[in-house]
Amino acid sequence: MQERYYGCWPTMITPFTEDNKVDFAGVRKLTDWYIDRGCDGIFAVCQSSEMFFLSDQEKLDIAKAVVEAAAGRVKVIASGHTSDDHAKQIAELGAMAETGVNAVVLVSNRMAKQDEGADVFNANAQDIFAQLPSVTFGLYECPYPYLRLLDDEFLSWAAKEDKLVFLKDVSCSLEIEKRRVELVKGTNLALFNANTATVLDSWIAGYHGYNGVMANFHIDIYKWLYEHFRENEALAREVSDFLTIAGVSEARSYPVNAKYHYNLTDIPMSLVTRSKSVSLLNENGRHEIASLIRMEQAMRTKLGLKQ
Repeated sequence: MQERYYGCWPTMITPFTEDNKVDFAGVRKLTDWYIDRGCDGIFAVCQSSEMFFLSDQEKLDIAKAVVEAAAGRVKVIASGHTSDDHAKQIAELGAMAETGVNAVVLVSNRMAKQDEGADVFNANAQDIFAQLPSVTFGLYECPYPYLRLLDDEFLSWAAKEDKLVFLKDVSCSLEIEKRRVELVKGTNLALFNANTATVLDSWIAGYHGYNGVMANFHIDIYKWLYEHFRENEALAREVSDFLTIAGVSEARSYPVNAKYHYNLTDIPMSLVTRSKSVSLLNENGRHEIASLIRMEQAMRTKLGLKQ
């Protein structure tokens, strides 16, 4: 397994049983599905996993289950960084590091409140790094409960001081992405784009990978694009356009619709979620997923991917 963080990583959903417990058999099957479809790593215990709706023990148990199921085939990173209290954050981050994940992912909006400035953010970050010196960290600009983008000064410092190995960028701005490529050049910090609309152009600019929710639907198509975008510019743009329009599904009752998609394709699972009502996936939403599956199949045929 390469040391560098790169490629196409899913943001893992959490399968639940019909009585709203974590479905660990489903977690193991989903881990295998990601790997069989070509993922380069897995971001477990993230917002897609409904980490703000999981108990502390559930977060740790899920991370351990994914590490065990992956069995060293790909890297596994996890967050679970949800507490408001700074001291409790230190405890939850330290506990997550002991699960065997390759990196523990900080959440930018946990580092300071919405009305607090860079001074508070920087002080809290420095304290986390100081108290957990042996932990390998990534960072995620999680949009829930509010979006806090990193400023250039912190990103440049964290990259040059080797404090972070992974950034999940949620800026959705090619201008910011291009600037960040320059800020971290020559460091070990890998830049991952969560935004499909800019992902191809961010890779062209120098980003290292994709880490987003739509990998739960068709990570193999993202992987094809990642591996071939330099070879055929016209086809790469066509695939990128498909992925961009397909990505609109993210706004339609996700992660319920992702679970429905799995049910119609490879992995039977309940539609139970804790962050969204299953009723949000109405009849129209189900037709949309059926249409998406047919479009995915056509794209896989065109690209020579297995169905």
